[in-house]
Amino acid sequence: MDMVTERRGIETIVSVRGSMDTETSTEAQAFLDGVLASGGRRLLLDFEHLEFISSAGLRVLLATAKNLGSMGGELRLCALSRGVNEVFRMAGFDTLLNVYANRSAAMEGWQ
Repeated sequence: MDMVTERRGIETIVSVRGSMDTETSTEAQAFLDGVLASGGRRLLLDFEHLEFISSAGLRVLLATAKNLGSMGGELRLCALSRGVNEVFRMAGFDTLLNVYANRSAAMEGWQ
């Protein structure tokens, strides 16, 4: 898994590539915790290149969303592949988290 950060004003965009699973979830959590520690409060995870997510990856997202919420921030996700979207739908995460079709739709309301 590879995560690349891009700052746009007060928004932080993290592009995720590869798989977010049991093997990579600890790394992903540490990376996202670092983003929050550096002051990120509007966090967009771009999953255009995320190939797979497991329940361990979903836990990372839920923990990050809760942490951001307690700080007055917000987590948004965009560009889920068909397979990742199916996992979200089956786990009910499509209703728990803010999911957008693409990056521009996700950024609306933040600008």
